[in-house]
Amino acid sequence: MLSLKSKPTIGQLQWMVWVFVFLVVTLSLVAMDGFFQGAVYALLNTAFYAAIVYGNILWLFPRLYLNGMVVWYVLAVILFLSVIGAARAFVTLYAYNLLFAKHPEPMSMKAIASMVVGGIMIFLLSFIFRIALAYFTLKQQSEEIIAQKTQAELNLLKSQVQPHFLFNTLNNIYYEAYLEAPRTASLIERLSDIMRYFVDESPKQEVSLATEIQFLENYIALENIRIRYGVDITFNKNCDTTKSLPPMLLITFVENIFKHGIDKSSSHNKIEIDLVQQNGRLVFTTTNTTPGKPLNSPSTGFGIENLRKRLVLLYGNDFELQVQNKGDIYVANLNIPLA
Repeated sequence: MLSLKSKPTIGQLQWMVWVFVFLVVTLSLVAMDGFFQGAVYALLNTAFYAAIVYGNILWLFPRLYLNGMVVWYVLAVILFLSVIGAARAFVTLYAYNLLFAKHPEPMSMKAIASMVVGGIMIFLLSFIFRIALAYFTLKQQSEEIIAQKTQAELNLLKSQVQPHFLFNTLNNIYYEAYLEAPRTASLIERLSDIMRYFVDESPKQEVSLATEIQFLENYIALENIRIRYGVDITFNKNCDTTKSLPPMLLITFVENIFKHGIDKSSSHNKIEIDLVQQNGRLVFTTTNTTPGKPLNSPSTGFGIENLRKRLVLLYGNDFELQVQNKGDIYVANLNIPLA
């Protein structure tokens, strides 16, 4: 992530505000009371100002007013300002009598009332303080989001360097292999196409049916070379390949066939794949024979379950996903709206 350390945090900005308030109040009192006495009074006043501001914006306002308890909020504010004003008057008088007075002075109701009235102004200013905090918090979050987006774009650019280097290398190998082993060259080309699909197409919201079909055919061709006796594969396509769909919706069924539905020791493996467009919908069906003996790594069902969760996010309830195990035949069916 791009560093934002050069900019002050929200907490640092608040400390800067209160230090500024302290300095302003100190300078306003120095001429009358002297530096030390003015600084003491400024420190006490700034502390009570902060108590009023944070007491309102962090406790009273969010707990009472924002929860619809307006009457209770008004009553609580009156009580709060009265208590803070009285406390401020007593503490200020105590500091004066302790540090500066030649003869102690008594507390008066006039002094308390003055402090309460002064607290009302600070209370009103607390709303401006709250708005400023919300603004700077939102601004900081926006800058962090922009920084994260920029870093993500840089990471994406860097992540594309190695794949494209590999694509170029595979192309070079393809041309070398084409002269000696055309079948090997064809497989290299399919691998290159699959990798390019992962990098360039899969991040998109939608891809064309033609692109998705090509991806499936490449995947099937590469998987088929691992099977000793090969597989009898039929891929029927009856759809408008210019239509679009989210990428990698169809691969789960095909992947499951090669992971869990192929007996590598048998010469009778059979797969039938049907991709049909009907009434504005796409119906994708795979049918395959199942191994005579259980595989060492049986299916956990995570692939189908993850696909179902993705379909819910994409289409809500407007889809059908069914899998059926009919003894020695396994059938999977997907029905989705077609854009």
